[in-house]
Amino acid sequence: MGKDNGKPQVEAKNLFKAIDSPYLVPADGSFKPAKAPTRPPKDAPDKKVVWKDELARLIGKLDELQQLFYAYDHRAMLLIFQAMDAAGKDSTIRAVLSGVNPAGCQVYSFKQPSKEELEHDFLWRTNVRLPERGRIGVFNRSYYEEVLITKVHPELLLQQNLPQGLDEGEIWAQRYASIRDQEKHLARNGTVILKFWLNVSREEQRQRFLKRLEEPEKNWKFDTSDVAERAYWKDYMRAYEDALNETSRPWAPWYAIPADDKPFMRATVADLIVRTLESLELKYPKPAKAERDKFAAIKAQLEAEGG
Repeated sequence: MGKDNGKPQVEAKNLFKAIDSPYLVPADGSFKPAKAPTRPPKDAPDKKVVWKDELARLIGKLDELQQLFYAYDHRAMLLIFQAMDAAGKDSTIRAVLSGVNPAGCQVYSFKQPSKEELEHDFLWRTNVRLPERGRIGVFNRSYYEEVLITKVHPELLLQQNLPQGLDEGEIWAQRYASIRDQEKHLARNGTVILKFWLNVSREEQRQRFLKRLEEPEKNWKFDTSDVAERAYWKDYMRAYEDALNETSRPWAPWYAIPADDKPFMRATVADLIVRTLESLELKYPKPAKAERDKFAAIKAQLEAEGG
């Protein structure tokens, strides 16, 4: 129990607790991207078919759990995907959620902010896209862009019409605090948050860029600015290190998923989502007794109509 201005704060009892995983980013500030693996562990099966079969099993399980989650209707789930370019965000979201009923899922991709979005605080454009209870919301990039790409390119702050005299040195600490407050607020009110950093190596990114250039059907994915950003790789790694350490919490955990092997990455993400849903003790809602008492008479009426 913490204190604020001398008054005790009562912690919500329904806060989600992070699912254990070797890829869980600890909440103690000790995470180092340089030590985080980009490839599966050495003892993991090296056949892609194994991970594809495992993903298929998990997709089937996720379909069942999503239907239950939708019916339960007391929680929302928010999945956040962040990564360097070519890490596989789009394909992972598509693969993992391929079996989910579209009625229970909402996916949003956040690109460069529009003029309208820049007239609001940095959380506004994602706040209006938060999932409803019973639904799984997916953010392909998110408000974290404002402590990642904007931190690497602080000149972008000039477009945001921030108050004059604001100390740029304090902006990042303030934004981390705003994100922590936002995510804890959501968690207190029933949103389960899982955040995935798809950790691709610089060499693997280079190989994937080459494929986009060499294969005509992938040319549309290629953007010359993506390659230009490779010059800032170390800056991005420092930005990710700060962001993940500042905002990975038990109720809004980050998972640094090895992304050099796509089948392994997708199965790992799906496993974490499935295990999280299983941990929520979801139940199908039961009609009130007054409603149940009417069921026998209604059933008899319907049966009589069929005769």
